[in-house]
Parts: sequence; C-alpha cells; structure tokens
Amino acid sequence: MRNTSKYKWYQTMSLVALVALLTTACATTEKRDVAAQLAVARTTVADAVNAGASDFASVELKAAQENLDAAEKAAMAHDYKRATGLAEKAQTNAQLASSKSRAAKAQQASDALKDSNRALQDEMNRTTK
Repeated sequence: MRNTSKYKWYQTMSLVALVALLTTACATTEKRDVAAQLAVARTTVADAVNAGASDFASVELKAAQENLDAAEKAAMAHDYKRATGLAEKAQTNAQLASSKSRAAKAQQASDALKDSNRALQDEMNRTTK
C-alpha cells in the first residue's frame, strides 16, 4: 500500500510541474508578443515624429504617445492583453499622424509649385506685352 501512495505523490508532483511549465511557457510567449507589439508601436511613433507629425498632426501624435505610454505601463503591470490593445491603438494613431503629415507636406509642395508656375506665367505675360 505504501508504494501506491508514493506513486500518487510522484504523479501529483509531475502534474504540478507540467502545469507550472505550461503556465510559464504561455506567459513567456505572451510577454514576447507584447514586447514585439510595443517595439512596433515605438518605431511607428518615431516615424510619425520624423514625418513632422508634431507640426501637421499633433492631436493624432499626442494620442499615439499617450497610448504608447499607457501600453508600457500596462506591460510593466503584467496586464498583457491591455498592453497589446493600447500598443495597437498607438500604432494606428501614429500611422494616421504620419499619413496626415505627409499629405500636408505634399499639399505645401503642390501649393509652392503652383505659386512658382503662376509667377513664371505672370513674368512671361509681362515680357510679351
């Protein structure tokens, strides 16, 4: 009868070890996924800053930075689901800020080109008269 209780003890301990191993593996994978999402969000926010979002899309850039900060805090608190969601929001806001900035810069370049063409046309009209 003693051998049976020893066997049960080993079986129970093996089961506990397996559960602990699986829990650790899942937590590690989740942590890596959050870290990757945060890295992508940081890069996207940096790209928005480099695109001039502080001048042309400050509201979207601010939202992206706030979401990124909140995502990093959530990750530090081990709230990985919330951290992932906030990092995705930060990435989306940063992409919008980048797009708006690039569109505004393109519009400025277009306006400058139109002004230049208009001045050239005025000069041509003046010299032909």
